[in-house]
Amino acid sequence: MERLWAPWRMEYIAGAKSEDCVFCIGDDLEQDRQRLVLFRSRASFVILNIYPYTSGHLMAIPYRHTATMNDLDDTELLDLARMVRLSCNVLNAEYAPHGFNIGMNLGLAAGAGVKEHLHYHIVPRWNGDSNYMAVTAETRVIPEDLVTTYKRLKPHFAAHAGEGS
Repeated sequence: MERLWAPWRMEYIAGAKSEDCVFCIGDDLEQDRQRLVLFRSRASFVILNIYPYTSGHLMAIPYRHTATMNDLDDTELLDLARMVRLSCNVLNAEYAPHGFNIGMNLGLAAGAGVKEHLHYHIVPRWNGDSNYMAVTAETRVIPEDLVTTYKRLKPHFAAHAGEGS
């Protein structure tokens, strides 16, 4: 039997589970770095996924706590779409991926990990990144830690400060 050690997961597994929504981040900008929030606009924000499929796996999330797109008004929907576009532009500038998987899982049956608060996943992809590890071992190799990814992407997002606000 093969073993893949991930001791940092124990903090999540054993930690107290909050009843609060992990995507309802509030207005405290002082916590953005700790929460890995990369960018805030008027109606949504961009954050690193703490359980990424690849390095640079981002999420665009509306501030409004809702599980359905119909609850968002047109301004919120447009703002969220702009955050997806900005995320792709930033990832292109820093990582030059060959493509993207962009999507939203609405509802538990669709695979939503946080079904109560909709969010887009923006996953950069490279030719050959679906190598034997993912196919045969059902294991993903993430070559960069989250803090390094945050530090690489934050200046690109900071260059867009004031947009959409």
